[in-house]
Amino acid sequence: MSAQPKSVTAAMIIIGNEVLSGRTQDKNLAFVAQMLGEIGVDMQEARIIPDVLEIVVATVNELRARHDYVFTSGGIGPTHDDITADCIAAAFEVKLEKHPLAMQALQAHYDAQEADFNEARQRMARIPEGASLIENPVSTAPGFKIDNVYVMAGVPKIMQAMMENILPTLKGGETLSSITVTSSIPEGSIAAEMGALQQQYPDVNIGLYPFYSAQGAGVSVVARGRDMAQLQAVETAIKAHLAAIGAPLVARPKAIASQ
Repeated sequence: MSAQPKSVTAAMIIIGNEVLSGRTQDKNLAFVAQMLGEIGVDMQEARIIPDVLEIVVATVNELRARHDYVFTSGGIGPTHDDITADCIAAAFEVKLEKHPLAMQALQAHYDAQEADFNEARQRMARIPEGASLIENPVSTAPGFKIDNVYVMAGVPKIMQAMMENILPTLKGGETLSSITVTSSIPEGSIAAEMGALQQQYPDVNIGLYPFYSAQGAGVSVVARGRDMAQLQAVETAIKAHLAAIGAPLVARPKAIASQ
């Protein structure tokens, strides 16, 4: 049995003028990042971009060349501004055609509703040549996969159902582990030392997350990595430094108010 790759990376592209305008709040990124993290895929980039063909094409081509997986959400509905399928076809320089299986499923869906399967609704069956369908158990209209790009709906319930369907097909890497050390001191008091510790352990990601409570300012130092020996060494070093400056360890607050 071959060993899993140490690092598998992903990016997400959130497509939609409505997200950029604030009319719609994205609820998909956190869901996707968490699901990927559980199988050892690191979400390294996320971008919110408008429904502009040139921008979508350039973004897709840039990110698919840099990451193992690219996930998009939004823009695959029945209206004129749902142009994601057009953009993906342009990015891969392939034709966009009505997929026979998508047409069949959508026809049956609208027949069951006694609704007209009109030209607008048939737009949702347009799939780039060579792509495979991603099942949509919620509203039938499929997403699709072409190479390492997964194109899904923007509606959270639908997108999440699609994501759950494709997750078993993804190849992950080694999962990240983490440790958290929390102290009731301001982050600036240990920033230099934590920076030096980060340089000493470049394979461990060390982040400082400040909060404020009734007792004043505090900070949680979170270290993430794949090597447990290094993580334990970092944890020991953090606690030793806090002890040396007389900074007490505290329980991480249930609700942290970041600055």
